[in-house]
Amino acid sequence: MEDKEINGFLIDEFNQYSLEAGKSQGVCPLCSADRQPKNTKAKCASYDWERGLGTCHNCDTSFQLHTYQRKGASEKVYTRPTVEFKPTSTKVEEWFETRGISKQTLSDLRVGEGSEFMPQTGKSENTIQFNYYMGDQLINIKYRDGRKNFKLFKGAEKVFYNINSVVGYDEAVIVEGEMDVLAMHEAGIKNVISVPNGATLNSNNLDYLDNCIDYLDDKVKIVLAVDADEPGQALKQEFIRRLGAEVCHLVDFEECKDANDYLVKYGSDKLREVINKATQVPLEGVSTLRDIEDELKDFVKNGFKPGFQVGLPNFDKIFSTYTGQFITVTGIPSSGKSDFVDQMVVGYNNNYGWKTAFASPENQPTYLHAHKLMRKVWQDMPLPDDIDGQQWNKVADHVNDNFFFIDMDKYSLEAVLRKGAELEKRKGIKCLVIDPFNKVRDVNCKTEDVNRYTMEYLTKIEIFAKKYDVLVFIVAHPTKMYKGSDGKIEEPTMYNIKGGGEWYDASYHGLLVHRDYDAKTVKAKVLKVKFQNLGENGAEAHFNWEPRSGAFVPMASDVAEQEAMPWE
Repeated sequence: MEDKEINGFLIDEFNQYSLEAGKSQGVCPLCSADRQPKNTKAKCASYDWERGLGTCHNCDTSFQLHTYQRKGASEKVYTRPTVEFKPTSTKVEEWFETRGISKQTLSDLRVGEGSEFMPQTGKSENTIQFNYYMGDQLINIKYRDGRKNFKLFKGAEKVFYNINSVVGYDEAVIVEGEMDVLAMHEAGIKNVISVPNGATLNSNNLDYLDNCIDYLDDKVKIVLAVDADEPGQALKQEFIRRLGAEVCHLVDFEECKDANDYLVKYGSDKLREVINKATQVPLEGVSTLRDIEDELKDFVKNGFKPGFQVGLPNFDKIFSTYTGQFITVTGIPSSGKSDFVDQMVVGYNNNYGWKTAFASPENQPTYLHAHKLMRKVWQDMPLPDDIDGQQWNKVADHVNDNFFFIDMDKYSLEAVLRKGAELEKRKGIKCLVIDPFNKVRDVNCKTEDVNRYTMEYLTKIEIFAKKYDVLVFIVAHPTKMYKGSDGKIEEPTMYNIKGGGEWYDASYHGLLVHRDYDAKTVKAKVLKVKFQNLGENGAEAHFNWEPRSGAFVPMASDVAEQEAMPWE
């Protein structure tokens, strides 16, 4: 039978249980075979063939009618585990019982047991094995030993644990660990998935979400039941950013750490109740004090949060930023504006794992731009003999996974922002570069008034940056500049950009990149910072440009100890 698309998936195989297709009522593949043949109630299941989901009214379980293939499956080649499944031993099952998890749940979710080498102990250990399936294919394995050490199968694709469970449902629950999935299943909540590697404070690179986004695109409600600690809350915010606040609901486990703790303390009924009581993310654009009280308390205790930095010590002393903002970068032609922006986003990637999308009509052809980024990541110039070598493949994979080039026949601001929103959702970008702004036109703005056009353009950028919590770079050329009395071209300001004062007023930050051809140096000058704690207006950082790597190397005089700023 031909593949057919249903509910956002390609269906590879119909009727995996050999059930009577097209019937709304029929047998349950899980319990009907064990019942008396003459029992009319043997036909106890309802089939929803459009959604690919069956529900039994006797055993109160759900089952998939089809197997599915992801439309957006990764092109990467991963190692697939081929480990023979071994069920859990009595000793392990007894331990799970202390955590409120039954033998039936272990069987349902195909939890196994076996010996595995654990790098934390340097030897083979008896481990619990959480098996990650997509359809009927084993994708990954999470190993846990008795000392609570964990590891994933080397070279395997990272996906959500129990991802099959959400197919066919309008809703999904996301938790932070496999034990929480088991706890939810024990409580009768089957459409629940877990992140594969827990939460960290740097939750920007969610490759497992990239790999499974097809499974969540159609959900009208996603319950985030993550841990209440700081990494769990950082993960929660990233999910809200990527999946959309309009579908996300939040769970409060009260004094308990997670779902499994809640199950042990209060039981299945209470766990279902707390999940059902999940509240919507606060309405966008409307806040009450209680909505923002945690942030308010944090500010009272700790003051301003430090801004994000690029990793250039002299530049970091004078400039930092938050996400959800935009930076205007100007400078005369051939001053190094685009190159310095590349340096900044590579720095953010190194420090925080941020991914970047480029809409750069002038940075063409694209392979040359990719070459520039490779050099900065490599910190050297790749040579012909390096091609397809170990370092080449390592750097190429990194650039491929973290930097994305928006290619269009005709660039428009609307199309670029739509593509940026898509890349934020599917790849988790945190930076968007528009270079230069005059080649990415706002085609929907019909005014001939330059100031009004600029204002509307920057307003759309600001709305995008805030909505998706993305840092946007706008490279903007100044109008014609003139030589000073010394014969050198004057340094432009933000007022020299076409549109004048709108650029200075609207921009969160402004940077000048200026090359001194006589001294063979480049400087970055802060033209504007919105908040005093993020930088120093008028301050400069000076660099030598390294031609092999294309890196901006801080000058020794800049790196020397300087007097601390008042907010440091």
